[in-house]
Formats: sequence, structure tokens, C-alpha cells
Amino acid sequence: MKLMVTVKSLGKRKPALARQEMELSPVPQTLRELIAATVALNIQRLREKQDSVALIPFLTEEEIQMQGETGKVGFGSIYNDAIPDIKDAVDTAMQAFEDGLYRVFVRDEEAAEPDAPLLLEDGDEIVFIRFTMLAGGLW
Repeated sequence: MKLMVTVKSLGKRKPALARQEMELSPVPQTLRELIAATVALNIQRLREKQDSVALIPFLTEEEIQMQGETGKVGFGSIYNDAIPDIKDAVDTAMQAFEDGLYRVFVRDEEAAEPDAPLLLEDGDEIVFIRFTMLAGGLW
């Protein structure tokens, strides 16, 4: 099943931080399974990126343009060689969800219950909205 995943952050000038197609198999039946599958897929992509290091990094004009649209242009260097543990990463993502650090929307409807049935269809739009923490404050 192919899904379009968008990550947004409130408080940023550019609302969409990343947009990518994600292929999941098997199809997640709950929000908890969707979050776990998304985390596992991102860790897999990180491992692939760590394994394919360019000898002499360079950016094409097209890559500079694409990265400029998201607000950060870089070589994509990974400075931490540690491979994250999938179980710990999923637990952290679920704790962040339960703490209200991000919300998940499926077809413009908020998915708020981690264990409620989630009916996904091929090509659905999934949006993760990350909330920005404010520094400081008045007491």
C-alpha cells in the first residue's frame, strides 16, 4: 500500500518540512501500527543512507533547488554512526504522541486513539504535525 506522508511543523514559515511516498506492507490496522511502521521504515532508510556514503559529496543544481524549498541545503552527512534500536525508537515515538508533541491526520481527520481501527486506502494522505516547544516564559 502506498501512502503520501507529509510532516509539518507549527511555528515554521514553511509549513511542510517533508513530503514523501511511503510503501507499507502489511497494511497498518491501527494508529499505533502506523506509527511503528513509519518509524521502522525511517530507520531502514537511515541504515541505507549510512551504508551509501559518497566519496566526494556534491550537490546538483536540482538538489540545491529541492532542498532550498524545504529550508535547508546540505550534503546529508550523518555524524552519528549508531544504529537506532527499532523497539526503543517506536516506544519513544509513541510516548511523544501520548505526550502531545505531534498529531496525526488521515484524510484530513485527526487520528487520536492509538488502538482504534484505522481504515487506510491506497494513496491516502497522512499528515504528521509536529508542535514547536516555546523557550522561556513568564512565571
